[in-house]
Amino acid sequence: MNTAVWNIQDHPAQLGIPAGQGVVEGNEIPYQPAALAQRDENRKNRLTADPESKCWMVGVPRITYMPYPFEIVQTAKQITMLYEYVHTVRNLYLDSMHPEGEVGEIEWFMGDSRARWEGETLVVDVTHFTSETWFDRSGNFHSNALHVVERYTRTGPDHMRYDVTIEDPNVFTRPWTMSMPLYRRVEDHVRVLEYECQAYLEAQKDAGR
Repeated sequence: MNTAVWNIQDHPAQLGIPAGQGVVEGNEIPYQPAALAQRDENRKNRLTADPESKCWMVGVPRITYMPYPFEIVQTAKQITMLYEYVHTVRNLYLDSMHPEGEVGEIEWFMGDSRARWEGETLVVDVTHFTSETWFDRSGNFHSNALHVVERYTRTGPDHMRYDVTIEDPNVFTRPWTMSMPLYRRVEDHVRVLEYECQAYLEAQKDAGR
């Protein structure tokens, strides 16, 4: 229910892009100078360079604010998030640690998620990322040194607050945060459907588009 998928910062309306208020604390992403230049290059080439345009999994935290629903299934030792977008599945393990490995030794599109409860808040520590995902469609990006800490806090029967801290010493000068409310879908018979992005992409190629 926001426009973060287009741009996580404040942005004006453009053709096909609704205006939106950013979800970044202070509306500032603390890029290192070289990384800011790369962000600008990404933005120029976003129609083809964005991993979403290739039907790849979009990573964490971007998967959370994609314009598709997701379902949460909870057990005593694991929480699973089932996303409509390209059948993405995340397992948040409550009873184990991250696999050992230096930066770059283990690279996953959705990272590796280990969770714990702090009172009524679910805290999820995510590491072991690939560098092949972005934060939005505007070219905001990270390296494989990305470290994400998510916090899910229920604020009402149909709402959660989502806070996420981003750290990447290869791209940013300091950690920074995003936050937004998440809304439960309450219409009758709601369910997670299928989004076959790759099938659509192949059809477009076959049509010469």
